[in-house]
Amino acid sequence: MINRYRSSDSSPSLAPTRRTVVKAAAASAVLAAPLAGAASAAAAESGPAFLHGVASGDPLSDGVLLWTRVTPTPEAIPGSGAGPDTDVDWFVATDRAFTRIVARGSVSATAATDHTVKADVRGLSAATDYYFRFSAGGVDSPVGRTRTAPATDADVSALRFGVVSCSNWEAGHFSAYRHLADRGDLDAWLHLGDYLYEYPTGEYGTRGGAVRSTAPAHEIVTLADYRVRHAHYKTDPDLRALHAAAPVIAIWDDHELANDAWSDGAENHTEGIEGTWSDRQSAAKRAYFEWMPVRPAIAGTTYRRLRFGKLADLSLLDLRTYRSQQVGVGDAEVDDPERTLTGRAQLDWLKSGLASSDTTWRLVGNSVMISPFAVGALPAELLKPLTELLGLPREGIALSTDQWDGYTDDRRELLEHIRTHAVRNTVFLTGDIHMAWANDVPHTAGTYPHSGSAATEFVVASVTSDNLDDMVKVREGLVSGIASPIIRAANRHVHWVDTDRHGYGVLDVTPERAQMDYYVVSDKTDPDASSSWTRSYRTRSGTQEVERAYSPV
Repeated sequence: MINRYRSSDSSPSLAPTRRTVVKAAAASAVLAAPLAGAASAAAAESGPAFLHGVASGDPLSDGVLLWTRVTPTPEAIPGSGAGPDTDVDWFVATDRAFTRIVARGSVSATAATDHTVKADVRGLSAATDYYFRFSAGGVDSPVGRTRTAPATDADVSALRFGVVSCSNWEAGHFSAYRHLADRGDLDAWLHLGDYLYEYPTGEYGTRGGAVRSTAPAHEIVTLADYRVRHAHYKTDPDLRALHAAAPVIAIWDDHELANDAWSDGAENHTEGIEGTWSDRQSAAKRAYFEWMPVRPAIAGTTYRRLRFGKLADLSLLDLRTYRSQQVGVGDAEVDDPERTLTGRAQLDWLKSGLASSDTTWRLVGNSVMISPFAVGALPAELLKPLTELLGLPREGIALSTDQWDGYTDDRRELLEHIRTHAVRNTVFLTGDIHMAWANDVPHTAGTYPHSGSAATEFVVASVTSDNLDDMVKVREGLVSGIASPIIRAANRHVHWVDTDRHGYGVLDVTPERAQMDYYVVSDKTDPDASSSWTRSYRTRSGTQEVERAYSPV
């Protein structure tokens, strides 16, 4: 969890410690087992099958990206490299029965892309619902619904996005996805990272025992491994339902690669024993772009920007590809201006986009929390001389240096840019930390609220990944009752934090306000779990501050 760029620290290879060392040579023998039976049973003997559903993503005002994976023959299981080239037709219609087809085309599914296919469809009408499907060898895929973005210059009255993060297969069922899919009112949904996890079965987030086992059973390291893990996730019926219900806008965090990934390595990677980091990272990214309906704006990254009329633009960040290595808790190196989270080019791109935006709202898809989360924070006039004397971080002792707290110079530069250019209505949408938060993003934490807030931040809870009550094995709500007041007392910009529950958010944006409605699921271990609203927070246009709303939109 939990370059044309600034220079990164170099460090020796990490030695194996707590982790299970993966034997890459065993991958080919193991990867087929979990999925081969299902694929062979479901695939027709004489024709293709669509076993992993359909999806769409990255909506534009005139188009959308469509995705599927075809299993052309029973032996062509994900990651195998087997199976013939197969022609796949795609169709887009304005009705579910496909009596009014408005676009069609064909693409070839090959083993080179694990028989995944994408169609970047253009020429569609703005702000319009469409239905799509694929066909191969006379077999039709399931039908998906997608929606284009509003026209660039359109006056938009409202937008609604589902918001999710941190979905660990073994930690529970994805009922949060089902409840989002059932709404039927989403323009799109945002996945803010940790769409999947790289660990072997039984190692991560299974303190109460794995709810269900993942595949492959070993830690994923090779391209075949990552392909199998992606494929396994897309056998989940709730995830398939959400992908078929609305377009996704996704970024990666660390677990799509490996835990606590940085530019030249990861905590969960043993150089040499598990191959080189560059090879593993390349394999993970290749599988990600094969299996996700995502357009890479720059090769090998997920940072890009989408626009939704005059109401909002959405800047999506890649906070793993360029970052310097994490430092320890209490290490003053978090303030080192030579260290970076974003990389120079991406930070300049973000600053320029925020300052030049002519939309009402500037949304930022952000995989790790930007708001300070520290202990020992003191008023600035007291903290500065004390930190200089003791060699401590200037903004208090950050509890997670994997977040923006570990890269304070990038944060200071960005927030100062927002202040200098009078950038209004910036809302960070965040995952990673497995808890729900509603925060102001203070210009200076030590003098907040006097120094004011530069932006606001809504952090969503995990879909299934363990949070604090799971870790200490106590009843839900007990830890929050104790921890929340302590966290808020030490971090006055935090309006609310729920450390215990799982679920999702629904962000509703109008010209007057942006509101996040937080929903929780009754039991992540129950595939039929119910969902209920728990809290809402909003920021009114022009305020840069969070306030509570007492009902969902």
